[in-house]
Amino acid sequence: QVQLVESGGGLVQSGGSLKLSCAASGSSFRIDPMGWYRQAPGKQRELVATITSGGSRNYADTVKGRFTISRDNAKNTVYLQMNSLEPEDTAVYYCNAHVIRYWRNEYDYWGQGTQVTVSS
Repeated sequence: QVQLVESGGGLVQSGGSLKLSCAASGSSFRIDPMGWYRQAPGKQRELVATITSGGSRNYADTVKGRFTISRDNAKNTVYLQMNSLEPEDTAVYYCNAHVIRYWRNEYDYWGQGTQVTVSS
């Protein structure tokens, strides 16, 4: 089973920055894409950003221009650099890895989540 280990969450003031990291272990198969989701109290889980092994990126409109996703394929690690944080960014952030073994054998794995709290 693939395990995702997240780090980098914490408490920061509005306008500050944090960098999240997530390392996947336990699989030598293709992980495509990797990404970050978040869930705030009273809200549905939502996509933050994803990145493919080829470097194609997708961002939620709410984070474009402020967040940057990147990955190191050799280390199976994905990062999320978060700048200009706002209170509305407060949420539990979950790392996601879509593992592709072969056709019709694909699985989503999730980290335990890391809390990001942005104060006013």
